[in-house]
Amino acid sequence: MFATGHPRRQVLAGAAVLGVGGLTGCGLFDDDPEPPAAPDPLQPLLDEAVALAASYDRAAAAQPGLATRLTPLADDHRAHAAELARLIGGTLPSAGASASAPVAAAAGTIASLRAAEQAAQRSAVAACKAAPADRAALIGSIAACRATHAEALR
Repeated sequence: MFATGHPRRQVLAGAAVLGVGGLTGCGLFDDDPEPPAAPDPLQPLLDEAVALAASYDRAAAAQPGLATRLTPLADDHRAHAAELARLIGGTLPSAGASASAPVAAAAGTIASLRAAEQAAQRSAVAACKAAPADRAALIGSIAACRATHAEALR
């Protein structure tokens, strides 16, 4: 017996109950699933690279005469997507099925792709400015490549 008048077993049992009760309050035994992790800040850049590659593929398929000019640019975007997916630690998303657009004249197709490259280059620059140093070099390279693509499509 302790000085409180309680047998040792009662004191130990009470302490065990309090300890388990405290653990349940901290979430150790909660059945609630963990909230999903926030998406990586580079996910939009990855999605954009996949979409750009798909746009080039669609344009080359619709206008085979442009394939020689457009395929290397699509390949660049696929390489960017693969490297971003590796950096993020995820899998490469699929471009998904898209409706075929009406075939435009070659000049219209090139102008559309150039506008998409310019918009993508601006988003890559913004991402580069916000990125930590260990990611900035890759994102800066992607931004530069997109700017080069826009110039190649003049």
